[in-house]
Amino acid sequence: MKVEQNISRLKHLLSLYKMSVDDLLVTINEGLKKRILEEDIFANQIHISHLKRIDKVFHKGLHYYLDPTSPEISKDESIFFRKQSFETELNIGAKNIVHQYEEFKISLSAIAKLAGVDLKRMIPVFAISDPPYAVASELRSKYYPAFNQDLKAFLKSLIYGFAERNILVFEFVETWNKKEKANIDGVFLQPNVIVLKRQQTSFRREIFTLIHELGHYLLSEEEVESLSLERLADVNMSRIERWCNDFSYYYLIGEYDRLLEGIRYADATNDYCHDMIADISKKTHLSKIALFTRLLYRNKISVDSYELVRADFAERYKVKLEEERRMREIEKELGVEHRGSAPKPIQSPLLVTTIQTAFYEGVINEYDVCRTLKIKPEQIDSYLQ
Repeated sequence: MKVEQNISRLKHLLSLYKMSVDDLLVTINEGLKKRILEEDIFANQIHISHLKRIDKVFHKGLHYYLDPTSPEISKDESIFFRKQSFETELNIGAKNIVHQYEEFKISLSAIAKLAGVDLKRMIPVFAISDPPYAVASELRSKYYPAFNQDLKAFLKSLIYGFAERNILVFEFVETWNKKEKANIDGVFLQPNVIVLKRQQTSFRREIFTLIHELGHYLLSEEEVESLSLERLADVNMSRIERWCNDFSYYYLIGEYDRLLEGIRYADATNDYCHDMIADISKKTHLSKIALFTRLLYRNKISVDSYELVRADFAERYKVKLEEERRMREIEKELGVEHRGSAPKPIQSPLLVTTIQTAFYEGVINEYDVCRTLKIKPEQIDSYLQ
């Protein structure tokens, strides 16, 4: 069966995703014996089966390609039109996530405006010339929440605190069996949206990412990126990335920086100060590798020793992931199914209050509330009291 498509819409998506026709063909031909050709997908009449394969890449819904109106490239539409390069080479999974939240941001902004919700910026913009230590100290004195040993609870308190300053933080959760996981940890989208990837194995990494993206917000510099162990000590890191890393470190470590500064040198003779690093990590929720990286910056550990420590952490993480993979395979062989639901992302109170106000003002209905907050109809009374 063939349908009439609007070819300009497919070309718009290729431009948005910075994807070549060949890249698209490689993706949609995966697993096919009879290849789909360029002339097949750019014909006025297209097989609906081909269109479904294309939409598995872009997730727009078939109606998008059939709409006769032609889209226009707009910087307001996407960060991919506002910014030409990113700190990370993004895969399709990452681009899908960013595009999803960009669309949601635009929709929520319109809803807030109609409902009279003021989402204006409450924290001033800083310059890269402002010392990250001084900025972190200033903001920490105002916004740092009560410390909680529970990593998830502490992350939640940070998200809630930022909501009070009109900063929207969204978490996205990827299931273990997703085909192409997004190769990003954090995103900052103008004017006030931070997107975090739920880190199933390390809430410390997610906490550091959140404060790092807050740094981008403070500088008003959009970014989409991965904050991997390998990049923490990258000498080729941009000034903006270094500023945001430094800001995140100083914001989280607070008074415990003096303990790290008190270390004379970390080497094999003192077991690289692992016990002290572990203690500081526990009291600040900074990861151990972030603390060792700071020692490297301060010439308190050699490059060789740092690489030895980093490689050890990386190997332990790799082993942990491999054990989890093997357990899933064993469970699959035994016929054990994963019946539990996927972890729920932490929800920003700013999103909830905006949607509540929009409902009370008659801007949206109950169906819209459920769809936006991803709740069941029977749960709506607990949100609309």
